[in-house]
Amino acid sequence: MKKILLGTTALVSAGLIAGPALASDPLTVTVGGTVTAGFYAIDADDVFGVGFNDTAVKLVARNIDIKAEGTLDNGMVAGVLATLSLGDDWNTNYNNNDAVFRELFAYLEGGFGRFEIGGTDGSAFKMHYTSPWFVPGNGVDSPNILNGLTSYYGFGLRHSTFSLMAADANKVTYFTPRFAGFQLGLSYTPETTFNGPNPNGLGLVPNNTSIEDVFEVALNYAGSFGSVDFGVDGFYVTGDAPAGGASDPEEIGFGANLGLAGFTLGGAWYQSEDLGVFGVSTPLPGAFGVEEEVWTVGLSYATGPWTVGVAYLEDEITSGIGGADIKTWQAGGGYNLGSGVDIGLDLQMSDTDATGFFGPGAEQESKSAGLVLSVSF
Repeated sequence: MKKILLGTTALVSAGLIAGPALASDPLTVTVGGTVTAGFYAIDADDVFGVGFNDTAVKLVARNIDIKAEGTLDNGMVAGVLATLSLGDDWNTNYNNNDAVFRELFAYLEGGFGRFEIGGTDGSAFKMHYTSPWFVPGNGVDSPNILNGLTSYYGFGLRHSTFSLMAADANKVTYFTPRFAGFQLGLSYTPETTFNGPNPNGLGLVPNNTSIEDVFEVALNYAGSFGSVDFGVDGFYVTGDAPAGGASDPEEIGFGANLGLAGFTLGGAWYQSEDLGVFGVSTPLPGAFGVEEEVWTVGLSYATGPWTVGVAYLEDEITSGIGGADIKTWQAGGGYNLGSGVDIGLDLQMSDTDATGFFGPGAEQESKSAGLVLSVSF
C-alpha cells in the first residue's frame, strides 16, 4: 500500500530513550526508498461485458523518502520526513504521472517518547500488526499490486485491516516510551479534507465538509519468550461525520504476529461502521449505513536469502442498498540478491461477489502469476 507495512512497527518502537547529550551538528539528509515492478499474466472473468488485461506490467514507485535528522545538545532527536510518490495512491481510480509528497511531517524524540506533527499516518496505522509480506514489495493486506477488482460503480473495495479514516491528513501524534513491552499511541486529526500533507497556512477550512476531529488510540506489545517473538496490537478510531452523515464513523481493529525458527504466523481483524467503503480518494462517511469487516491470516518462512509464504484476506461490506464479499489468496516468495535487490514470484487469486445495488449475484474472478523485482536504496 504505502510501504512494507511491518517495518512501521519497529520504527515506532525503537529509539525512544535518548542517549547522553551530544553537541549539535547540522541535520543529516538521506534519500532512500523502494521501487517495485512486476510482469503479470492475468486470467480474469468479464464483469457486465467489460474485459480486463490478460498481461500487465505493474510499477509501484513509493517510499521515495527524503529524511533530515540530527541529535540536539539536550539529547533529543529532531527530524523531518518527506515521502514522494509517483502517480496515484493505491485507493484512487485515476491515472496520472504526477509526483506528489504523500507524507510530510516533523518529529521530536527523546526520553519522553516521540511526538509527530504534519501529514502522515496516525498511531492506529503505524502500530498495527497483520499477516506477513513474503513477496518482495507486496502483500495481501494493503497490497501495492492487486490483480482483482478494486471498485464497483466507483465504490472502493478496502483490501486492508489498517485504519484509513484519517489517512495522511495533517495530524498530531504522541507515542509513549515502551514499558515492559507495551507502548501507547494517540493521534488527533482536526479535519480530513485533504488525504495528504495540506499546508493550511492561509485561510480556514469550512466545517462539515469532511470527517473532522478524528481521535485514534492504539496499544501494542512487542517481546520475546525464549526463542518465540510475539507482537499484538489493538486500536480504536472515531470521528465526526460531515453534514448529512448518518452517524459518526468508527473503526476498531486487532492484529498479532508470532515468530519462531524462521516462521512468521500473523493475522488481523478490522471492523468499521458508518465510514463507508473507501471511495475515489476519500472515505464516504455514513454512506448508506455501510458496515465493513475485514480479516486476514498468513504464514511465511525465511531462511538465508529465501522467503516463501501463503496468505488470505476476506472483506465483507453490507449496506442498505446491497453489499459485496471479496476473497483474496496470495502465495509465492522472494530471493534476496544482495544490496536491497529482491526478485520473487507472486501468485494471486481473487473472487468478488456482489448483491443488491451492485446487481443480483454479480461475480468476478481473477487469477494471476507475476515475476517481481524490488529495489531498495
